[in-house]
Amino acid sequence: MVEMKQYMRKALNNVPKLKVFEFSNYASQFDDVIKFTIGEPDFNTPEYIKNAAIQSIKNNRTHYAPQRGTVGLLKAVSDFLAKNYDLHYNPETEILITNGVTEGVYSAITAITNPGDIILVPTPTFSIYSPDAVIAGGTAVEIDTSKTNFKLTPELLKSYLDKYGDRVKGIVFVNPSNPTGIAYTQDELNDLASLIKGKPIFAISDEIYSELIYDGGYASMARALPEQTILTNGLSKSYAMTGWRIGYLCAPEEITSEIFKVHSFVMTDVATFTQDAAEAALKSGTAATKEMDAKYIKRRDYMKERLTAMGFDCSRPMGAFYIFAKIPNFLEQDDTKIVYDIVKKARVAITAGSYFGEGGSSYLRFSYATSMDQIKEGMDRLEKYVNATRH
Repeated sequence: MVEMKQYMRKALNNVPKLKVFEFSNYASQFDDVIKFTIGEPDFNTPEYIKNAAIQSIKNNRTHYAPQRGTVGLLKAVSDFLAKNYDLHYNPETEILITNGVTEGVYSAITAITNPGDIILVPTPTFSIYSPDAVIAGGTAVEIDTSKTNFKLTPELLKSYLDKYGDRVKGIVFVNPSNPTGIAYTQDELNDLASLIKGKPIFAISDEIYSELIYDGGYASMARALPEQTILTNGLSKSYAMTGWRIGYLCAPEEITSEIFKVHSFVMTDVATFTQDAAEAALKSGTAATKEMDAKYIKRRDYMKERLTAMGFDCSRPMGAFYIFAKIPNFLEQDDTKIVYDIVKKARVAITAGSYFGEGGSSYLRFSYATSMDQIKEGMDRLEKYVNATRH
């Protein structure tokens, strides 16, 4: 019998599993487990958005959609970005509707990467960017930002640009960050942009948490360097629409047209009725997201206070819905070990920092995208575990 796996693409041997989801699935086997793992809002999709989808289906909007997106949603995205972020994209030529940000990032990295190219990935970060680069035939180089407050600094970026030179094809920016919740200011992004302006280097700006910024204002590489930036965003986090798989990608026409070649073969289209629902969401403004934000802030502050009292060193998240906490010295420092011990003994599931790349070791990521009751109970359980386990 021929072992066919050995004849498949060799580069796939370097593509890791998504350990974030693997561990979360493992934790699900325990009864009464409280999960602080997956970054999924506990809120339901607002009724007016669901009703828009239902009405769309009743109107038989269930056939193929244009591959770039429906006219209505493309215009809604363009209008939303102009009104809320002062970003301006032509809906006919500079925007694509994607199957979530994940597909948008994949299509973007695939479209810009040639064999031997390097994609710089500041870490810790969510674990899709490096595998995308590998699958595309390039090389992902992680930049550990743990010693610079989990932000890429001009000095740090310059050292990598000097080291790898013309091989660098793209840099990933996630703002606010998953897993740290740290957010860049516009001045900080402007300084970073000045190092690559006019060079054949793309800025891939993942802004899925842009509506979840609590401290400071919106900042984007698309403002600092619009001619070289590929912006990806979506409605999963801000409108509690994770399962709807609606995202969008924006870039100058000459860039978008090339990415579209990948996008059009990766998927036929995004379902018409989900696009109609997304159009209704964006046209409604940000009232629903602001209501969620207020609750996230209360949860963030409560969880941070409890974790700090237990001995965890927590930075103050400026956005998203995560706390990235340094494990106290009196506990097991191997984050990949302690998360399994905690879920077994305390029935609390937390994500290991190492799952997010270089700089995540000895950290834990807590998601506060769950109810306050769950957070309080989870913190009580964790406190008992810490007190019983400290050495």
